[in-house]
Amino acid sequence: MRCPYCSSEESKVIDKRESGPGITRRRRECLKCKKRFTTYEKIEILDLSVIKKDSRREPFSRDKLKTGIKKACEKRPIEEDAVDRIVSEIESELLNMKSKEVDSKEIGEILMKKLKKLDKVAYIRFASVYRDFSDIDSFKEELDKLDTGKKQKEKKKK
Repeated sequence: MRCPYCSSEESKVIDKRESGPGITRRRRECLKCKKRFTTYEKIEILDLSVIKKDSRREPFSRDKLKTGIKKACEKRPIEEDAVDRIVSEIESELLNMKSKEVDSKEIGEILMKKLKKLDKVAYIRFASVYRDFSDIDSFKEELDKLDTGKKQKEKKKK
């Protein structure tokens, strides 16, 4: 591993730990300049394709998924670790599927379930784009579903 400070290729691993499903975090120290740096190792998914709404196929992109989640969570009190955890969980679910192709709708549904548990506002933001709300009534319907689910949970607690 090349040192980002002095470009030496001599370093040692000080600490190693799992940073999520399929991601290994390594803390390293350069043997030449003695500075420390962190590297991440992750499994690359090469053969998973996403089938888009218009029937096009494109390779699965972890970064594209993360960008969509971050847009939904913008200006919300959600830590980067929570976003990374959701991305890793979805990626793991997709890897565990038998098929090497997955419909974008299926990814969207999985993501909506996870956002609903994480943050209701982020969920509604994502749902409004994903479900392509055409008017205020469809937006209200989704809000009513959230409110109904909340009331049902409160009844169960009593």
